[in-house]
Amino acid sequence: MKRVVVWCLVFILSLVSVPVWADELMDITRAAGYDVKDINRPRSSIIIDGNTGNILWQDNPDEVRDPASMSKVMTLYLVYEAISQGKLTEDTVITATEKDQAIAGIYEISNNKIVAGVDYTVGELITMTAVPSSNATTVMLANYLSNNDPDTFLDMMNAKSQELGMTNTHWFNASGASAASFNGYYNPIRYDQYAPNQTTARDLAILVYHFLKNYPGILEHTKHPVVTVKAGTPYEETFETYNYSLPGARYGIEGVDGLKTGSSPRGAFNYIATAKRGEQRLISLIMGVGDWSDQDGEYYRHPFGNALLEKAYADYDYKKVLSAGKQTINGQTYQVPSDVYATVRRGQEPTYTVENNQLRVNNDLEVVSPLISDSLAVEPMGNDAKTSATSSTNTGNTMLNKVTSIDWHLRSYWYVFLLPLVLICLILPFLIAHRKSKKRREKMAEEAGLRSRRYRRR
Repeated sequence: MKRVVVWCLVFILSLVSVPVWADELMDITRAAGYDVKDINRPRSSIIIDGNTGNILWQDNPDEVRDPASMSKVMTLYLVYEAISQGKLTEDTVITATEKDQAIAGIYEISNNKIVAGVDYTVGELITMTAVPSSNATTVMLANYLSNNDPDTFLDMMNAKSQELGMTNTHWFNASGASAASFNGYYNPIRYDQYAPNQTTARDLAILVYHFLKNYPGILEHTKHPVVTVKAGTPYEETFETYNYSLPGARYGIEGVDGLKTGSSPRGAFNYIATAKRGEQRLISLIMGVGDWSDQDGEYYRHPFGNALLEKAYADYDYKKVLSAGKQTINGQTYQVPSDVYATVRRGQEPTYTVENNQLRVNNDLEVVSPLISDSLAVEPMGNDAKTSATSSTNTGNTMLNKVTSIDWHLRSYWYVFLLPLVLICLILPFLIAHRKSKKRREKMAEEAGLRSRRYRRR
Protein backbone atom coordinates (compact mmCIF):
# COMPACT_ATOMS: atom_id res chain seq x y z
CA MET A 1 0.00 0.00 0.00
CA LYS A 2 2.88 2.36 0.80
CA ARG A 3 4.28 1.83 -2.67
CA VAL A 4 0.90 2.73 -4.20
CA VAL A 5 0.76 5.96 -2.19
CA VAL A 6 4.33 6.91 -3.14
CA TRP A 7 3.72 6.31 -6.84
CA CYS A 8 0.49 8.32 -6.70
CA LEU A 9 2.33 11.25 -5.13
CA VAL A 10 5.06 11.07 -7.77
CA PHE A 11 2.38 11.04 -10.46
CA ILE A 12 0.72 14.15 -9.00
CA LEU A 13 4.00 16.04 -8.77
CA SER A 14 4.89 15.18 -12.33
CA LEU A 15 1.58 16.54 -13.61
CA VAL A 16 1.80 19.71 -11.53
CA SER A 17 5.37 20.37 -12.60
CA VAL A 18 4.72 20.32 -16.33
CA PRO A 19 2.85 23.66 -16.55
CA VAL A 20 5.24 25.29 -14.09
CA TRP A 21 8.19 24.38 -16.33
CA ALA A 22 6.38 25.07 -19.60
CA ASP A 23 6.56 28.85 -19.98
CA GLU A 24 5.74 30.23 -23.39
CA LEU A 25 7.43 33.59 -22.81
CA MET A 26 10.67 31.97 -21.67
CA ASP A 27 10.52 29.51 -24.56
CA ILE A 28 10.02 32.31 -27.10
CA THR A 29 12.91 34.31 -25.67
CA ARG A 30 15.29 31.37 -25.57
CA ALA A 31 14.28 30.25 -29.05
CA ALA A 32 15.27 33.74 -30.23
CA GLY A 33 18.80 33.02 -29.02
CA TYR A 34 18.81 34.84 -25.68
CA ASP A 35 20.15 33.21 -22.52
CA VAL A 36 17.64 34.36 -19.90
CA LYS A 37 17.04 33.23 -16.33
CA ASP A 38 13.65 32.35 -14.88
CA ILE A 39 14.23 34.76 -11.99
CA ASN A 40 14.25 37.68 -14.45
CA ARG A 41 10.98 36.76 -16.15
CA PRO A 42 8.78 39.86 -16.72
CA ARG A 43 5.79 40.14 -14.41
CA SER A 44 3.66 41.52 -17.25
CA SER A 45 4.02 42.18 -20.96
CA ILE A 46 2.00 43.11 -24.00
CA ILE A 47 2.60 43.65 -27.73
CA ILE A 48 0.09 45.60 -29.79
CA ASP A 49 -0.10 46.70 -33.39
CA GLY A 50 0.43 50.45 -33.41
CA ASN A 51 -1.81 50.91 -36.44
CA THR A 52 -4.87 48.95 -35.29
CA GLY A 53 -4.49 48.51 -31.52
CA ASN A 54 -4.80 44.72 -31.92
CA ILE A 55 -3.14 42.67 -29.20
CA LEU A 56 -0.56 40.28 -30.65
CA TRP A 57 0.76 39.04 -27.29
CA GLN A 58 -0.27 39.48 -23.69
CA ASP A 59 0.87 38.04 -20.40
CA ASN A 60 -0.65 39.42 -17.21
CA PRO A 61 -1.26 42.81 -18.90
CA ASP A 62 -3.67 44.13 -16.25
CA GLU A 63 -1.46 43.66 -13.19
CA VAL A 64 -1.18 47.06 -11.50
CA ARG A 65 2.47 48.02 -11.20
CA ASP A 66 4.80 50.94 -10.54
CA PRO A 67 5.93 52.23 -13.96
CA ALA A 68 8.79 54.26 -12.45
CA SER A 69 10.22 56.70 -15.04
CA MET A 70 7.89 55.46 -17.76
CA SER A 71 5.47 57.85 -15.99
CA LYS A 72 7.24 60.60 -17.90
CA VAL A 73 5.51 59.43 -21.08
CA MET A 74 2.23 60.88 -19.79
CA THR A 75 3.93 64.17 -18.92
CA LEU A 76 5.41 64.32 -22.42
CA TYR A 77 2.02 63.49 -23.94
CA LEU A 78 0.55 66.55 -22.23
CA VAL A 79 3.48 68.66 -23.47
CA TYR A 80 2.82 67.60 -27.05
CA GLU A 81 -0.90 68.14 -26.63
CA ALA A 82 -0.18 71.70 -25.46
CA ILE A 83 2.10 72.19 -28.49
CA SER A 84 -0.72 71.05 -30.79
CA GLN A 85 -3.01 73.59 -29.10
CA GLY A 86 -0.56 76.43 -29.77
CA LYS A 87 0.31 77.00 -26.10
CA LEU A 88 4.03 76.52 -26.75
CA THR A 89 6.48 75.12 -29.31
CA GLU A 90 9.66 73.09 -29.10
CA ASP A 91 11.51 76.39 -29.47
CA THR A 92 9.79 77.95 -26.46
CA VAL A 93 12.39 78.93 -23.87
CA ILE A 94 12.07 78.00 -20.19
CA THR A 95 14.59 79.59 -17.84
CA ALA A 96 15.80 77.31 -15.05
CA THR A 97 15.19 78.45 -11.48
CA GLU A 98 17.14 77.89 -8.29
CA LYS A 99 14.58 75.24 -7.40
CA ASP A 100 15.18 73.42 -10.72
CA GLN A 101 18.92 73.45 -10.07
CA ALA A 102 18.35 72.14 -6.55
CA ILE A 103 16.26 69.22 -7.87
CA ALA A 104 19.01 68.35 -10.35
CA GLY A 105 21.44 68.29 -7.44
CA ILE A 106 19.57 65.59 -5.47
CA TYR A 107 21.84 62.58 -5.89
CA GLU A 108 19.15 59.90 -5.52
CA ILE A 109 17.04 61.23 -8.39
CA SER A 110 19.54 63.27 -10.42
CA ASN A 111 19.92 62.45 -14.11
CA ASN A 112 21.66 65.54 -15.50
CA LYS A 113 22.81 69.07 -14.69
CA ILE A 114 20.45 72.02 -14.68
CA VAL A 115 21.85 75.50 -14.02
CA ALA A 116 19.73 78.31 -12.62
CA GLY A 117 19.38 81.26 -14.98
CA VAL A 118 20.15 79.22 -18.12
CA ASP A 119 17.60 79.15 -20.93
CA TYR A 120 16.48 75.71 -22.11
CA THR A 121 14.21 75.13 -25.09
CA VAL A 122 11.22 72.87 -24.71
CA GLY A 123 12.80 70.56 -27.29
CA GLU A 124 15.93 70.24 -25.13
CA LEU A 125 13.81 69.53 -22.06
CA ILE A 126 11.86 66.86 -23.96
CA THR A 127 15.10 65.14 -24.96
CA MET A 128 16.46 65.21 -21.42
CA THR A 129 13.16 63.93 -20.03
CA ALA A 130 12.95 61.07 -22.53
CA VAL A 131 16.57 59.86 -22.81
CA PRO A 132 18.50 60.36 -19.54
CA SER A 133 15.09 60.43 -17.79
CA SER A 134 15.75 63.72 -16.01
CA ASN A 135 13.43 64.35 -13.09
CA ALA A 136 14.39 68.02 -13.01
CA THR A 137 13.42 68.67 -16.63
CA THR A 138 10.19 66.72 -16.17
CA VAL A 139 9.17 69.02 -13.32
CA MET A 140 10.22 72.07 -15.36
CA LEU A 141 7.84 71.05 -18.15
CA ALA A 142 5.04 70.14 -15.74
CA ASN A 143 5.38 73.44 -13.87
CA TYR A 144 5.32 75.42 -17.11
CA LEU A 145 2.04 73.78 -18.20
CA SER A 146 0.39 74.18 -14.78
CA ASN A 147 1.64 77.60 -13.66
CA ASN A 148 3.81 75.94 -11.00
CA ASP A 149 0.90 74.05 -9.44
CA PRO A 150 1.85 70.35 -9.03
CA ASP A 151 -1.69 69.37 -8.05
CA THR A 152 -3.15 70.94 -11.17
CA PHE A 153 -0.72 69.02 -13.36
CA LEU A 154 -1.52 65.73 -11.60
CA ASP A 155 -5.20 66.46 -12.15
CA MET A 156 -4.38 66.88 -15.84
CA MET A 157 -2.49 63.58 -15.92
CA ASN A 158 -5.29 61.64 -14.27
CA ALA A 159 -8.00 63.26 -16.38
CA LYS A 160 -6.13 62.44 -19.57
CA SER A 161 -5.74 58.82 -18.48
CA GLN A 162 -9.49 58.51 -18.03
CA GLU A 163 -10.10 60.17 -21.38
CA LEU A 164 -7.81 57.69 -23.15
CA GLY A 165 -9.35 54.66 -21.43
CA MET A 166 -6.47 53.91 -19.03
CA THR A 167 -8.83 52.49 -16.43
CA ASN A 168 -6.23 51.06 -14.02
CA THR A 169 -3.96 54.10 -13.84
CA HIS A 170 -3.48 56.69 -11.11
CA TRP A 171 -0.70 59.28 -10.98
CA PHE A 172 0.76 60.67 -7.75
CA ASN A 173 3.74 62.46 -9.31
CA ALA A 174 4.83 63.74 -12.72
CA SER A 175 8.10 61.87 -13.17
CA GLY A 176 7.95 58.44 -11.56
CA ALA A 177 9.99 59.46 -8.51
CA SER A 178 7.80 59.88 -5.43
CA ALA A 179 7.17 63.52 -4.54
CA ALA A 180 8.77 63.00 -1.13
CA SER A 181 12.12 62.24 -2.79
CA PHE A 182 12.33 65.82 -4.11
CA ASN A 183 13.19 67.18 -0.64
CA GLY A 184 10.32 69.68 -0.70
CA TYR A 185 11.13 71.21 -4.09
CA TYR A 186 8.20 69.41 -5.71
CA ASN A 187 5.30 69.41 -3.31
CA PRO A 188 1.78 68.28 -4.33
CA ILE A 189 -0.72 68.87 -1.53
CA ARG A 190 -3.75 66.78 -2.51
CA TYR A 191 -1.79 63.69 -3.54
CA ASP A 192 0.09 61.21 -1.38
CA GLN A 193 3.73 62.26 -1.60
CA TYR A 194 5.02 58.79 -0.76
CA ALA A 195 2.81 56.79 -3.11
CA PRO A 196 4.22 55.36 -6.34
CA ASN A 197 2.37 55.83 -9.59
CA GLN A 198 0.08 52.96 -10.56
CA THR A 199 -0.62 51.65 -14.03
CA THR A 200 -0.58 48.51 -16.15
CA ALA A 201 1.13 47.26 -19.29
CA ARG A 202 -2.22 47.51 -21.10
CA ASP A 203 -2.80 51.10 -20.01
CA LEU A 204 0.68 52.19 -21.05
CA ALA A 205 0.18 50.49 -24.42
CA ILE A 206 -3.01 52.53 -24.84
CA LEU A 207 -1.10 55.71 -23.98
CA VAL A 208 1.71 54.99 -26.44
CA TYR A 209 -0.79 54.01 -29.15
CA HIS A 210 -2.43 57.45 -28.91
CA PHE A 211 0.94 59.20 -28.53
CA LEU A 212 2.23 57.82 -31.83
CA LYS A 213 -1.08 58.39 -33.60
CA ASN A 214 -1.35 62.01 -32.46
CA TYR A 215 2.20 63.20 -31.86
CA PRO A 216 4.77 60.99 -33.67
CA GLY A 217 7.34 63.79 -33.26
CA ILE A 218 8.31 62.23 -29.92
CA LEU A 219 10.25 59.62 -31.89
CA GLU A 220 12.68 62.30 -33.11
CA HIS A 221 13.82 62.57 -29.50
CA THR A 222 13.93 58.84 -28.70
CA LYS A 223 15.29 57.10 -31.81
CA HIS A 224 19.00 57.84 -31.32
CA PRO A 225 21.34 55.71 -29.15
CA VAL A 226 23.29 58.87 -28.22
CA VAL A 227 21.97 62.45 -27.92
CA THR A 228 23.58 65.81 -27.15
CA VAL A 229 21.89 68.93 -25.78
CA LYS A 230 23.12 72.53 -25.72
CA ALA A 231 25.98 71.62 -28.04
CA GLY A 232 28.74 74.22 -28.24
CA THR A 233 27.78 75.88 -24.96
CA PRO A 234 29.29 75.56 -21.47
CA TYR A 235 26.20 73.50 -20.57
CA GLU A 236 26.64 70.85 -23.27
CA GLU A 237 25.80 67.29 -22.17
CA THR A 238 25.79 63.99 -24.04
CA PHE A 239 23.63 61.06 -22.99
CA GLU A 240 23.51 57.42 -24.01
CA THR A 241 20.10 55.81 -24.24
CA TYR A 242 18.88 53.24 -21.74
CA ASN A 243 16.76 51.71 -24.50
CA TYR A 244 19.26 49.08 -25.55
CA SER A 245 16.91 47.71 -28.22
CA LEU A 246 17.65 50.71 -30.44
CA PRO A 247 19.83 49.93 -33.48
CA GLY A 248 23.42 50.66 -32.51
CA ALA A 249 22.83 49.86 -28.85
CA ARG A 250 23.73 46.65 -27.01
CA TYR A 251 20.58 44.68 -27.97
CA GLY A 252 19.64 46.70 -31.04
CA ILE A 253 17.19 45.15 -33.50
CA GLU A 254 15.73 46.32 -36.78
CA GLY A 255 13.09 49.03 -36.71
CA VAL A 256 13.13 50.08 -33.06
CA ASP A 257 12.78 53.88 -32.80
CA GLY A 258 11.81 54.67 -29.18
CA LEU A 259 10.44 55.12 -26.56
CA LYS A 260 11.18 54.99 -22.77
CA THR A 261 12.61 52.96 -19.92
CA GLY A 262 11.96 53.02 -16.19
CA SER A 263 13.08 51.27 -13.03
CA SER A 264 12.51 51.49 -9.29
CA PRO A 265 12.80 49.33 -6.16
CA ARG A 266 9.05 48.60 -6.29
CA GLY A 267 8.66 48.29 -10.04
CA ALA A 268 11.95 46.54 -10.94
CA PHE A 269 13.00 47.11 -14.57
CA ASN A 270 10.59 48.13 -17.33
CA TYR A 271 10.68 49.49 -20.84
CA ILE A 272 8.61 50.56 -23.81
CA ALA A 273 9.90 49.84 -27.30
CA THR A 274 8.29 51.13 -30.46
CA ALA A 275 9.28 49.60 -33.78
CA LYS A 276 8.40 50.02 -37.43
CA ARG A 277 9.21 47.74 -40.36
CA GLY A 278 7.65 48.87 -43.59
CA GLU A 279 4.14 50.00 -42.72
CA GLN A 280 3.85 47.69 -39.72
CA ARG A 281 4.18 49.54 -36.41
CA LEU A 282 4.43 47.57 -33.15
CA ILE A 283 4.44 48.69 -29.51
CA SER A 284 6.05 46.52 -26.83
CA LEU A 285 5.61 46.86 -23.05
CA ILE A 286 7.82 44.88 -20.65
CA MET A 287 7.31 45.35 -16.89
CA GLY A 288 8.77 43.89 -13.72
CA VAL A 289 12.02 42.33 -14.93
CA GLY A 290 14.61 41.21 -12.40
CA ASP A 291 15.21 42.77 -9.00
CA TRP A 292 16.30 46.28 -8.06
CA SER A 293 19.22 44.86 -6.07
CA ASP A 294 20.78 43.66 -9.35
CA GLN A 295 21.30 46.79 -11.45
CA ASP A 296 22.12 44.67 -14.50
CA GLY A 297 18.35 44.35 -14.75
CA GLU A 298 18.51 47.29 -17.14
CA TYR A 299 20.04 44.82 -19.61
CA TYR A 300 17.89 41.80 -18.73
CA ARG A 301 14.63 43.43 -19.88
CA HIS A 302 15.54 43.87 -23.55
CA PRO A 303 15.90 40.24 -24.66
CA PHE A 304 12.27 39.60 -23.67
CA GLY A 305 10.99 42.60 -25.59
CA ASN A 306 13.14 41.83 -28.62
CA ALA A 307 12.01 38.21 -28.76
CA LEU A 308 8.33 39.15 -28.55
CA LEU A 309 8.71 41.83 -31.23
CA GLU A 310 10.44 39.39 -33.57
CA LYS A 311 7.75 36.78 -33.01
CA ALA A 312 4.97 39.30 -33.62
CA TYR A 313 6.60 40.39 -36.87
CA ALA A 314 6.99 36.75 -37.88
CA ASP A 315 3.38 35.82 -37.06
CA TYR A 316 1.39 38.85 -38.22
CA ASP A 317 1.11 41.20 -41.18
CA TYR A 318 -0.38 44.67 -41.40
CA LYS A 319 -1.66 44.93 -44.93
CA LYS A 320 -4.42 46.16 -47.23
CA VAL A 321 -7.30 43.69 -47.21
CA LEU A 322 -9.92 45.67 -49.18
CA SER A 323 -9.62 48.40 -51.78
CA ALA A 324 -11.71 51.56 -51.80
CA GLY A 325 -14.77 51.47 -54.04
CA LYS A 326 -17.53 48.96 -54.70
CA GLN A 327 -17.13 45.74 -52.70
CA THR A 328 -19.44 42.77 -52.29
CA ILE A 329 -19.37 41.49 -48.72
CA ASN A 330 -21.41 38.46 -47.71
CA GLY A 331 -23.70 38.89 -50.72
CA GLN A 332 -24.36 42.60 -50.25
CA THR A 333 -22.66 45.40 -52.21
CA TYR A 334 -21.19 48.37 -50.35
CA GLN A 335 -19.31 51.51 -51.23
CA VAL A 336 -16.08 51.40 -49.22
CA PRO A 337 -14.78 54.98 -48.77
CA SER A 338 -11.09 54.15 -48.42
CA ASP A 339 -8.63 51.29 -48.58
CA VAL A 340 -9.02 48.96 -45.59
CA TYR A 341 -5.89 47.84 -43.75
CA ALA A 342 -5.85 45.24 -41.00
CA THR A 343 -3.57 43.11 -38.87
CA VAL A 344 -3.86 39.47 -39.89
CA ARG A 345 -2.04 36.30 -39.04
CA ARG A 346 0.34 35.26 -41.78
CA GLY A 347 -1.15 32.63 -44.08
CA GLN A 348 -4.72 33.47 -43.12
CA GLU A 349 -7.27 35.58 -44.94
CA PRO A 350 -9.73 37.61 -42.86
CA THR A 351 -13.51 37.56 -43.14
CA TYR A 352 -15.79 40.57 -42.84
CA THR A 353 -19.03 41.52 -41.17
CA VAL A 354 -21.17 44.61 -41.60
CA GLU A 355 -23.67 45.70 -39.00
CA ASN A 356 -25.45 49.05 -38.97
CA ASN A 357 -23.31 49.96 -41.99
CA GLN A 358 -20.12 49.48 -39.97
CA LEU A 359 -17.53 47.24 -41.61
CA ARG A 360 -15.35 45.11 -39.37
CA VAL A 361 -12.46 42.85 -40.26
CA ASN A 362 -12.64 39.54 -38.39
CA ASN A 363 -9.05 38.69 -37.52
CA ASP A 364 -9.68 36.95 -34.18
CA LEU A 365 -7.63 39.60 -32.36
CA GLU A 366 -8.67 41.64 -29.34
CA VAL A 367 -8.32 45.43 -29.44
CA VAL A 368 -6.32 46.82 -26.51
CA SER A 369 -9.08 49.33 -25.62
CA PRO A 370 -12.80 49.50 -26.37
CA LEU A 371 -12.28 53.19 -27.15
CA ILE A 372 -10.13 52.33 -30.17
CA SER A 373 -12.42 51.87 -33.14
CA ASP A 374 -12.07 48.70 -35.19
CA SER A 375 -14.78 49.53 -37.75
CA LEU A 376 -15.28 51.65 -40.86
CA ALA A 377 -18.53 53.25 -42.02
CA VAL A 378 -19.62 51.93 -45.45
CA GLU A 379 -22.61 52.76 -47.65
CA PRO A 380 -24.91 50.00 -48.88
CA MET A 381 -25.68 50.12 -52.58
CA GLY A 382 -29.11 49.26 -54.03
CA ASN A 383 -32.66 49.57 -52.72
CA ASP A 384 -32.59 46.18 -51.03
CA ALA A 385 -29.47 46.94 -49.00
CA LYS A 386 -29.21 44.81 -45.92
CA THR A 387 -26.67 44.44 -43.23
CA SER A 388 -24.86 41.19 -43.73
CA ALA A 389 -23.80 40.55 -40.18
CA THR A 390 -26.03 39.06 -37.53
CA SER A 391 -25.82 39.43 -33.82
CA SER A 392 -24.92 35.76 -33.56
CA THR A 393 -21.93 36.26 -35.84
CA ASN A 394 -20.67 39.15 -33.76
CA THR A 395 -21.31 37.22 -30.58
CA GLY A 396 -19.30 34.35 -31.97
CA ASN A 397 -16.44 36.66 -32.87
CA THR A 398 -16.54 38.25 -29.43
CA MET A 399 -16.42 34.87 -27.73
CA LEU A 400 -13.56 33.76 -29.97
CA ASN A 401 -11.63 36.91 -29.13
CA LYS A 402 -12.16 36.26 -25.44
CA VAL A 403 -10.91 32.71 -25.79
CA THR A 404 -7.84 33.69 -27.79
CA SER A 405 -6.99 36.46 -25.33
CA ILE A 406 -6.64 34.15 -22.32
CA ASP A 407 -3.01 34.25 -21.34
CA TRP A 408 -0.73 31.39 -20.36
CA HIS A 409 -1.03 32.02 -16.64
CA LEU A 410 -4.79 31.62 -16.62
CA ARG A 411 -4.55 28.42 -18.64
CA SER A 412 -1.98 27.02 -16.23
CA TYR A 413 -4.20 27.55 -13.17
CA TRP A 414 -6.20 24.45 -14.12
CA TYR A 415 -3.08 22.36 -13.85
CA VAL A 416 -1.67 24.06 -10.79
CA PHE A 417 -4.81 24.02 -8.64
CA LEU A 418 -7.72 22.02 -10.05
CA LEU A 419 -5.89 18.96 -11.37
CA PRO A 420 -4.03 18.26 -8.11
CA LEU A 421 -7.32 18.63 -6.21
CA VAL A 422 -9.01 16.06 -8.48
CA LEU A 423 -6.12 13.64 -8.07
CA ILE A 424 -6.08 14.08 -4.31
CA CYS A 425 -9.79 13.32 -4.21
CA LEU A 426 -9.13 10.13 -6.17
CA ILE A 427 -6.26 9.03 -3.95
CA LEU A 428 -7.80 10.06 -0.62
CA PRO A 429 -10.04 6.97 -0.36
CA PHE A 430 -6.96 4.74 -0.72
CA LEU A 431 -5.19 6.66 2.03
CA ILE A 432 -8.22 6.41 4.32
CA ALA A 433 -8.55 2.67 3.61
CA HIS A 434 -4.85 2.24 4.32
CA ARG A 435 -5.20 4.03 7.64
CA LYS A 436 -8.23 1.96 8.66
CA SER A 437 -6.40 -1.24 7.71
CA LYS A 438 -3.45 -0.17 9.83
CA LYS A 439 -5.71 0.52 12.79
CA ARG A 440 -7.35 -2.90 12.41
CA ARG A 441 -3.93 -4.57 12.39
CA GLU A 442 -2.88 -2.64 15.47
CA LYS A 443 -6.11 -3.58 17.24
CA MET A 444 -5.67 -7.25 16.33
CA ALA A 445 -2.09 -7.14 17.57
CA GLU A 446 -3.23 -5.52 20.80
CA GLU A 447 -5.94 -8.13 21.33
CA ALA A 448 -3.44 -10.89 20.59
CA GLY A 449 -1.12 -9.37 23.20
CA LEU A 450 -3.89 -9.29 25.76
CA ARG A 451 -4.74 -12.92 25.14
CA SER A 452 -1.09 -13.82 25.46
CA ARG A 453 -0.79 -11.99 28.81
CA ARG A 454 -3.99 -13.65 30.08
CA TYR A 455 -2.63 -17.02 29.03
CA ARG A 456 0.59 -16.41 30.98
CA ARG A 457 -1.37 -15.35 34.08
CA ARG A 458 -3.23 -18.57 34.01
